[in-house]
Amino acid sequence: MSLIIIGTVAFDAIETPFGKTDKIVGGAATYASLAASYFYNKVKIVAVVGDDFQKSDIDAFNEHGIDTEGLQVKEGEKSFFWSGKYHNDMNSRDTLVTELNVLADFDPVIPESYQDCEYLMLGNLTPIVQRTVIERLKKRPKLIVLDTMNFWMDIMMDDLKETLKLVDVLTINDEEARQLSGEYSLVKAAKKILTMGPKYLIIKKGEHGALLFHEDKIFSAPALPLAEVFDPTGAGDTFAGGFIGYLAKVGTINFNNMKNAIIYGSALASFCVEKFGTEKILNLTDEEVAARIQEFVKLSAFTIDA
Repeated sequence: MSLIIIGTVAFDAIETPFGKTDKIVGGAATYASLAASYFYNKVKIVAVVGDDFQKSDIDAFNEHGIDTEGLQVKEGEKSFFWSGKYHNDMNSRDTLVTELNVLADFDPVIPESYQDCEYLMLGNLTPIVQRTVIERLKKRPKLIVLDTMNFWMDIMMDDLKETLKLVDVLTINDEEARQLSGEYSLVKAAKKILTMGPKYLIIKKGEHGALLFHEDKIFSAPALPLAEVFDPTGAGDTFAGGFIGYLAKVGTINFNNMKNAIIYGSALASFCVEKFGTEKILNLTDEEVAARIQEFVKLSAFTIDA
């Protein structure tokens, strides 16, 4: 049984108050698959790149045990490219350049060896492409997690709602939850979104942590206070990869394991923001990950004498 992650594998150029980069490897599927690989050893990726993507870049996936048979390489074409500049608060940014390139007509190919998919992470792509992946799997996965953004809500809301009917977990930020539901209260927003198809909803709140909703249950996860945040790019995708990677590892889907998965995902995301791009999450040790998870546990642990 395997975990398939679909999304972008791309090049980014990033500027923050701490510095700037030239083109570096990024993309939702890149961050998510690297994060998931720390907890699960059967991660498979579905994405597309141009021939400007180097063999050494693909080797970085393979060194993490990530299967790249589903990574299409289009000869004579360029990979998706995004450039952005973050403001001083690191919560807002300006997009400087977006070049779709090979992503403009991406048609996901699911290799036969991927048909053992038990866990599916649908990274941020068009709702139509996300739905196509589900339809091309011969057997419905045990768990389908979907990430999306306000851009698709602006231009493809009907398509997004159709795709939401097919998934188990939706992960979005607070602004997107309000837009999707039409409710300002996140509790009311969650109740409405959970009628659209997903059984679980995760609302990411950046430096303020994350909320998990399921039926009448709510869990609030903290964010780890960090002295310095160098680059928030990919933090949400890293979170999602760590989240589904942990669930694939434990193999049982319930509210308690979902809560744990949010902490595992948050731990990986906290590493991601400490360096530019994927630099930090490429070479973590098991000991570093375990220690970071314990920091989260200590952050919210307390006793009350009644």
